[in-house]
Amino acid sequence: MSYGNSTLTVAEMFILVGDNPERIKSKAALARMCGVCPVPVSSGKTNPVRLNRGGNRQANAALYRVAIVRMRDDAQIRA
Repeated sequence: MSYGNSTLTVAEMFILVGDNPERIKSKAALARMCGVCPVPVSSGKTNPVRLNRGGNRQANAALYRVAIVRMRDDAQIRA
């Protein structure tokens, strides 16, 4: 277990993966399942993105907790 990951956080991520770990083939697939990937909302000349409102909210909260704890104490991650 790395710094910033509690047992509850890891358990939430295992619940997300469940009995079918083949569906998470990349970091992008995990981000989509957790609802942390940007969604393009192109309106012609610009290419803006918006927050993805889908995904597993508990896994999203777990990723958020890991990021906040690690950013607090690690300068490399803050950068």
